[in-house]
Amino acid sequence: MDTKKLFWDLYLAATESDVDCIISNQKVMSSQENWRPYGDLENNFGVVENQQAHPIAALIEKITNSIDATLMRRCYEEDIDPRSSAAPKSINEAVEKFFPNNKNWDISQHQYKQAEDIQIIAHGPRKETSLVIYDNGEGQHPDDFSDTLLSLLRGNKNDIPFVQGKYNMGGSGAIVFCGSKRYQLIASKRFDGGPFGFTIVRKHPLTKSEVDKYKNTWYEYFSIENQVPRFDIQEIDLGLRGRQFTTGTLLKLYSYQLPPGSRSVISRDLNQSINEYLFEPALPIFTIDNNERYPRDINPERSLYGLKRRLEKDEYDSKYIYKHFSEEVSDWGGFKITCYVFKFKTDNKGSKETRGTIRREFFKNNMSVLFSVNGQVHGHYTNEFISRSLKFNLLKEYLLIHVDCSKLDPSFRNELFMASRDRMKDGEESSELRKKLADILKRSQLKEIYNEFRSKITSGDGDQNKILKDLGKNLPLNPDLTKLLQQTLNLDDIKKSKNKKNDTSKKRSSKKEQSSFDGKRYPSSFSINAKQKNGELPVIQIPKGTESTIKFNTDVEDDYFDRIEEPGELKIALLDYSNSQNGGNRKPQPTDISELLSVAKSSPNNGTIRLHIKSSEEVEVGNSIKIQATLTSPVDDDRTQIFWVKVMDTQNQTKKPRKDQTKNIGLPTLHKVIESKSQDEPDSKTWEQMDESGMAFNADTVVQLLVGGDKLEAVYINMDSNALKKFIAKQGNEERINFARNRYLSSVYFHTLFLYVISKNKKYTIEKEGGNGIELQDYVADVFENYYAEFLLNFETSQLLEALSD
Repeated sequence: MDTKKLFWDLYLAATESDVDCIISNQKVMSSQENWRPYGDLENNFGVVENQQAHPIAALIEKITNSIDATLMRRCYEEDIDPRSSAAPKSINEAVEKFFPNNKNWDISQHQYKQAEDIQIIAHGPRKETSLVIYDNGEGQHPDDFSDTLLSLLRGNKNDIPFVQGKYNMGGSGAIVFCGSKRYQLIASKRFDGGPFGFTIVRKHPLTKSEVDKYKNTWYEYFSIENQVPRFDIQEIDLGLRGRQFTTGTLLKLYSYQLPPGSRSVISRDLNQSINEYLFEPALPIFTIDNNERYPRDINPERSLYGLKRRLEKDEYDSKYIYKHFSEEVSDWGGFKITCYVFKFKTDNKGSKETRGTIRREFFKNNMSVLFSVNGQVHGHYTNEFISRSLKFNLLKEYLLIHVDCSKLDPSFRNELFMASRDRMKDGEESSELRKKLADILKRSQLKEIYNEFRSKITSGDGDQNKILKDLGKNLPLNPDLTKLLQQTLNLDDIKKSKNKKNDTSKKRSSKKEQSSFDGKRYPSSFSINAKQKNGELPVIQIPKGTESTIKFNTDVEDDYFDRIEEPGELKIALLDYSNSQNGGNRKPQPTDISELLSVAKSSPNNGTIRLHIKSSEEVEVGNSIKIQATLTSPVDDDRTQIFWVKVMDTQNQTKKPRKDQTKNIGLPTLHKVIESKSQDEPDSKTWEQMDESGMAFNADTVVQLLVGGDKLEAVYINMDSNALKKFIAKQGNEERINFARNRYLSSVYFHTLFLYVISKNKKYTIEKEGGNGIELQDYVADVFENYYAEFLLNFETSQLLEALSD
């Protein structure tokens, strides 16, 4: 048969229906004897089907293979055996070695040129998009297809340290999302010579007799007399950007099942999703659509280089990012946490529009905590981690957390992620990591940022809470109900002076304003914040088994550890280890400080670097550890500080007795919210003020709740809601209008309070259709927005009793 014509027929086929027609009309393809089991495994259905659960995650495996192939080609071109000691030991090392100009990839023209080596191209109609994936990598000889591109479970890259692929399954994960027939074209030519080979993969169509014989079908690929079809080429025009195809690999995924939000222009929508899953890829990539599919799109071709660079790019950082910082942790071999806090409101958009843009641009797949290995996301949490584990509810829509797990011990890391690399295991290790992550972030800069945003909407109560406080003092509550409220509400001592609190916050604010910090690009100073005697090293005392914080003063800018260009690092080294209780006799020197201390290093923050340490079980009371902290500089001498850490006994430390909180019950603070500033309501918040703190108010909004930790702290009631305006319009005079406003205020407040308290203490979880969980405070706000407030205002008990008695 004419193999060249067959290839072109298959390549130009737009959808799986077109491929069906080609197979039906080709006698050699319609014959079952010319189809072989994928991976030479007849029982391969479970292997292929039991991989990625999401079409984007499956597609990422294809791109990862393309990156691997590109690095492998460069290794061979450098005449290096990829399995030898001369080969790079990591992906980052490979990029530095094989692409010495990689620092220029942040410049568009250089990024575009490199990105042409890996391309994703849209084919076919808009409603049934097929995807072509091309890479200019090593390629494969047709005789080797069965051992490489068509193999399963052979682990053919497991002993090559600078590639991501390990399990030899990534090539098959995306097949299950290729329409209903699972058609996938594979074509390749090796970079150092040989013919151009191709085949097509499909799910075997069971015959009537086979349906009764087999429990499952299987996956298979086309061959002629047990050989992959082939023909010779020098170059061919496959519609690639900026080049002809000469060598490399080409895949076509027919009628690919892209999820909602990624089905439009792939250079925009799919590009954003890939950026999320490839947080920091080794190489840039092109996504390409065309004006035949989308005539009005002005930019059908876009490069992508991972979400990290997108977030830290000047145009996005200054526009959307309020602050980003990192925490580096030594546990389990070490991992790094980077937090990106988004602005609640940009210069030209309200909070609701800003939030919509942020979610669309950076959270397309509802991933708020990303766990990556070598830049590829292997698992994630939704924003429930932010609201439930961190208790930072105001930040749940505005916080992205990246956890780089590349340096974790392999034995620990392998227990975190499924082999499919798209989700986390629900095991002991993942539970430990989640707890550690929450503990670190709850005492990080996030706490300060959260309190800063919270203060904007909790200050200036005026006297509008007086009636509620008086009621709180005199409510005839039985002990059980009091206990119920205590478990859920913010139980501040209602006798405390509000003015005293305001004075304290003003002092803190003025102090912060006076000490504005202007960091330098490189450090010129670095010193430990501790008392020390002349000529002696500082001694930091820490309780055994309890985390302690050591502060260092510096003059370097806040993003020094995290910026892409010329970043610095805080290195912690072990110098000595002794036991002072035994006359200073030294114990055998450990090989690494992680054997003695758990260490977490925070980004600089206004001239302060925090080092959080906790002694391990191996360290005894009285032991001393000599440490050297080094702040590196890429252009100057490193700055060092040497100090001792002494472990102290905690048994003699006494805790202050907790105050009995049952004597006073404080209700959540009540805040009136109005559309715009009014002299009649000087203490009320405006819609704009609430917008700036992440709580969107409009005419349909009735109530919003502020939850701090597990406590309901404040209730914000919209006094310019449509529900209240409609009710007021029915009242005749000023007295009735005032009564209506007071009724609205009290009804919404107390119904909100008890809806929240009862639902919280009964441990209800709320889900919308589709299994999407929502927070309790959002549910309560939604209930009031959907006619509940109008019902409360218009409901009369006396009228109901009269109706029942008739």
